[in-house]
Amino acid sequence: MTKYVIRGGKPLYGEVEISGAKNAAVAILPAAILVDGVCRIENIPQISDVTLILNIIQELGADVRTINRSTVEIDASRVRNILVPDVLTRKVRASYYFAGALLGRFGRADVALPGGCDFGGRPIDQHLKGFAAMDADVDVVGGIIEARSHTGRLIGNTIYMDVSSVGATMNIMLAATLAQGTTVIENAAKEPHIVDLANFLNSMGANIMGAGTDVIKVRGVDRLSGGSYSIIPDQIEAGTYMAAVVATGGQLLIKNVIPKHLECITAKLVEMGAKVEEMDEAVRVTRTEPLIRTNVKTLPYPGFPTDMQPQIVACLCQAEGTSVLTEGVWDNRYRYVDEFRRMGAQIQVDGKVAVIEGVDHLTGAPVEACDLRAGAALIIAGLAAQGVTEVGQVQHIERGYEDIIRKLSGIGADIHVVITPDEENHTQAAG
Repeated sequence: MTKYVIRGGKPLYGEVEISGAKNAAVAILPAAILVDGVCRIENIPQISDVTLILNIIQELGADVRTINRSTVEIDASRVRNILVPDVLTRKVRASYYFAGALLGRFGRADVALPGGCDFGGRPIDQHLKGFAAMDADVDVVGGIIEARSHTGRLIGNTIYMDVSSVGATMNIMLAATLAQGTTVIENAAKEPHIVDLANFLNSMGANIMGAGTDVIKVRGVDRLSGGSYSIIPDQIEAGTYMAAVVATGGQLLIKNVIPKHLECITAKLVEMGAKVEEMDEAVRVTRTEPLIRTNVKTLPYPGFPTDMQPQIVACLCQAEGTSVLTEGVWDNRYRYVDEFRRMGAQIQVDGKVAVIEGVDHLTGAPVEACDLRAGAALIIAGLAAQGVTEVGQVQHIERGYEDIIRKLSGIGADIHVVITPDEENHTQAAG
């Protein structure tokens, strides 16, 4: 078994470079299926979710060329396969974007229901409703989403989203790009990665307006031609390193960011007593004073991101006084709280509300990551704690953070990977 072993209690100093946005990459890469030509995609994060998405693209018949560590070229002109099997989708939730991309290009798609982090009910009903509104027959048979357009090409329509769903907004955009006529998505989600997907598609020849607002209009085009595109920096990765320095103390220069995307995170960290200096493509975060309690409610963008909820809890655990955190997006995002309690945190959860009583210090303990962001939060807690913390189930963390051990070690963290002999032997035997 692989673990991260952390000796905590050291402040963080130095600078860290942020990778491309996970949530943008896992939609933009499937979008390449819509392109009739070669598209070059840059600033791709090296994370396991991206590897899995690229595997699916190859499995569908596209040619994928790795140019360098963060750049690929995809030629999907020879793709004919419309089936994305269960063995690939169960490992990555974003595999559902292949439904929109394949349906948009071929008028047909068979995509097994996805896996990924489990936060309780994460239905895909809004995705399916959008496809149906564009004249597709949609059914879920034996765990596979089967979608068929009646004419071989989707027809644009006005779609009102019952909830502001990021995944559904992006999937409908993908499906609508090559549809006949205009699709209007009302009550659309506004997250930065939605804007990034729209910009990618537009750079390939799509006609999408309004991304970043609650009404997106997609005028269908006959084809997308190739081109180059660079993915935006990762808002959540940047926020995670901001939270890490606020939890441990110290000063970090966080480079390759879009400060505007971070304002919702910055505001809360400043309320807690941190100093944040914004530059053109970087932020400098400093924390020298004791942390102050605050209340946080997670909301869709531009509100405080749900994907930063566990990381800010790692900070609030050490703030003076009582903080109240309300989860406004997912039903079941507090499963990690028991792991924090092992480290001495005082947290009470009632439904979507967590009451956090600040403690003098956290204490190192063996803990398990139950999902991607909770895993990152446990690392932060370990960095701030006294003593040694061992974080297990790190495969969750590697889904969304490129080179996290190297990056943290570079700013003064005492963190390293330990692989137990059992796993080493198994790996050798398998090789």
